[in-house]
Amino acid sequence: MSALLIAGSPSERSRSAALLDAVAQRLTVRGALVDRIHIRDLSPQALLLADFGHPTVVGAVDQVAQASVLVVATPVYKAAYSGVLKVFLDLLPQTALKGKIVLPLATGGSPHHMLALDYALRPVLQSLGAKSILPGIYATDAQVTLTPEGAYHVNEDIATRLDEAVNVLVTETLRPSPAQATRFAPVHFSQVRCSV
Repeated sequence: MSALLIAGSPSERSRSAALLDAVAQRLTVRGALVDRIHIRDLSPQALLLADFGHPTVVGAVDQVAQASVLVVATPVYKAAYSGVLKVFLDLLPQTALKGKIVLPLATGGSPHHMLALDYALRPVLQSLGAKSILPGIYATDAQVTLTPEGAYHVNEDIATRLDEAVNVLVTETLRPSPAQATRFAPVHFSQVRCSV
C-alpha cells in the first residue's frame, strides 16, 4: 500500500501536520510506503496562476496519481479548508482520485467548525472521483497541544480515532473490489472442453 499525506497548511509547523505525522507513524508500522506533499513548498505562483506545466505542480500531481491512499490534512479557516489546499485541488485532473481511498483530517480553534470536513472538503474530494472517503477526523486546539519542547502532542481521544481510521485504511486497501471478488479464476486453454 502506498499512502500520500497531503499537508494543506500554509504554516511550516501546524496542528494539522501533527495529525499527519501521527498517521504516518501508524501507517509505517503497518508496512505502508508513505510519501508527503507540503503544498506550501510548491511554487506559489504556479498554484495561483494554475500553471499545470510547472515542475512542482507536475511532480505533485504525479504523486497523487501513484498513491492508492490519500490522507489530506488542513486547518479550518472561516468554516472552510485552507486556501492553499483549495488551489492545489483545483489543479488536479477531474478523475485524479478515481479508485483511491481518502482520509480527511482537519484542525480548528473550536468544535464549531467540525462540519467543514463534511460540507466543504468532502464534496470536492467526491467530485474528484474518490472511491471511498472515510469519516473525517477533526481536532481542536485543545486536542493537539503544544508541549514545552515545542512539539505537538495528540491527545488520547484523537490518537484512538487515528488508530481506528488507519485500521480501516489498511483493511479497505487490502479488500478486493467487488469486480475482483466476483471474477472467475483464469482457465488455461488446455482445460477448455467444447462439445459440438
